[in-house]
Amino acid sequence: MAGHSKWANIQHRKGRQDEKRGAAFSKLAKEVTVAAKMGGGDINFNPRLRLAVDKAKGANMPKDKIENAIKKGTGELEGVSYEEIRYEGYGVSGAAVMVDCLTDNKTRTVADVRHAFSKHGGNMGSDGCVAYQFKHCGQLLFAPGTDEEALIEAALEAGAEDVLANDDGSIEVLTAPNEFSDVRDGLEAGGFHAEFGEVTMKPDNETELAGDDAAKMQRLLDALDSLDDVQNVYTSAVFSD
Repeated sequence: MAGHSKWANIQHRKGRQDEKRGAAFSKLAKEVTVAAKMGGGDINFNPRLRLAVDKAKGANMPKDKIENAIKKGTGELEGVSYEEIRYEGYGVSGAAVMVDCLTDNKTRTVADVRHAFSKHGGNMGSDGCVAYQFKHCGQLLFAPGTDEEALIEAALEAGAEDVLANDDGSIEVLTAPNEFSDVRDGLEAGGFHAEFGEVTMKPDNETELAGDDAAKMQRLLDALDSLDDVQNVYTSAVFSD
């Protein structure tokens, strides 16, 4: 789309996430605990746990907190039992929104999420109302100026699913969710270091917003992301330059 830059939008999102790192330890610990509970405490055999630990380390979460979160998941330490819940809805101009939560109180969480939607011009929808518009995948973003041909060759050799060249010169490498870490590590071994990378829900189509609509949508996303039980917020909204 001509009116927005993929690079600028993802950098903007990364910047907002970085600003919140200090307050994110509890959310990171939840994800580590749930990942360990579901797949065991060994990161070599649990891709989800490996991603969660990588993210926690990236936010400078202390090693002992990470280890304790793993032990809570494996039952070595007593901990709260969390339930995974996804809520879906619509923001400004019908932009799709998905909200992934980990909670020990579903009644509290659904009320908080519904309130955030209604307060900021959105609407919470039914299960599945927007999920079909997103693809679960790993995403690595490389800066404009990266050698495209060499990156494509390295990405395919590392096991990537697809490589996309954006109009702004940035390049995206897409992976299967469970292959994200291996592809990232393979690319780094080849000298390609992504500026941003995560396992995400990537929208099939984007809703471009500008001006007041963009500001309103950002307030909705921030309100949802600030909730204690919310782990991730995904949207089809992009913001014009």
